[in-house]
Amino acid sequence: MKRVGVFICHCGTNIASVVDVKKVAEAARSFPDVVYATDYQYMCSDPGQELIRKAIKEQRLDRVVVASCSPRLHEPTFRKTCESAGVNPYLFEMANIREQCAWVHAKDKEGATLKAIDLVRTAVAKVRRNVPLFASTIPITKRALVIGAGIAGMQAALDIADAGYEVMLLDREPTIGGNMVKLDKTFPTLDCSA
Repeated sequence: MKRVGVFICHCGTNIASVVDVKKVAEAARSFPDVVYATDYQYMCSDPGQELIRKAIKEQRLDRVVVASCSPRLHEPTFRKTCESAGVNPYLFEMANIREQCAWVHAKDKEGATLKAIDLVRTAVAKVRRNVPLFASTIPITKRALVIGAGIAGMQAALDIADAGYEVMLLDREPTIGGNMVKLDKTFPTLDCSA
């Protein structure tokens, strides 16, 4: 059986002034596989992260949902928190209830709260289906192939070579220069194109 923990952030008054976070946490307790749900003033703070780590250990959580601000801002923070407590960081989901509820429904507290509950429900449903993932690395050979030995291709090859990489320059013609070799003089200096 999966053991999901749900953490609702007040984000100071950013979320809590519009969304009833206690009601969202209470609703989350009834979702399938949720064994722990709570709210806290600032989940991204050190004490908030410690609260998550402590709950993971004490409640034996194997999946985590945080409902707070934009994942773009704090998703890496919470993934690291989960990982530091022994939970695969890919068994974490985030619900953005600040931008998607509090900020857009500032005058509709009930609507914002219901929407936040739906977003948390969705995040819980997703995290229940997540599987552990692991980062991997693939060795690469640092070299480049530039196709086309015209002026642009030659300049690209020189720039890459100047950056310290091996470069192969490929062209279908037996000589380099592309269309430039067909010209007699170049503008504006009237230099010989060859």
